Amino acid sequence: MDVSERLTFFAALYKVHENPDAGMWMLYLTIIMLCVVVYKLGFAKKLPLGKSILIYLFLILGCTILTFLGVFLPIAEGLVVAALILIIYKIRLHQHKKQEMDAS
Repeated sequence: MDVSERLTFFAALYKVHENPDAGMWMLYLTIIMLCVVVYKLGFAKKLPLGKSILIYLFLILGCTILTFLGVFLPIAEGLVVAALILIIYKIRLHQHKKQEMDAS
C-alpha cells in the first residue's frame, strides 16, 4: 500500500511523505492561515485585545490537531471551500447593502 496515494491535495503538494518536517510545517501554516481567514470572515466580532489573543491562541492550538488529521482527511480543502463561500457571502451582502443605500 502506497501512502502517497492516500494523501490529500495539500499534503501531496507539500510532499509530506518525502520531507515530513518541512511538509508538515507548511501544512500547519496553511491550515492556520485558512482557519484565521474563515474565523475573520464568518465569526469574528470586535473584542478587546486580551480576548482576541486568547481566541487566536486556542485557534492555533486546535490547528495542531487539524494538521495531523489533514494529512489523510481533506481539512485544508474544506477550509478553502468554507473561505470561498464566506467571501462570496460577504461580497453579496456588501452589494445588497449598497443597493439598499442607493434605493433610499
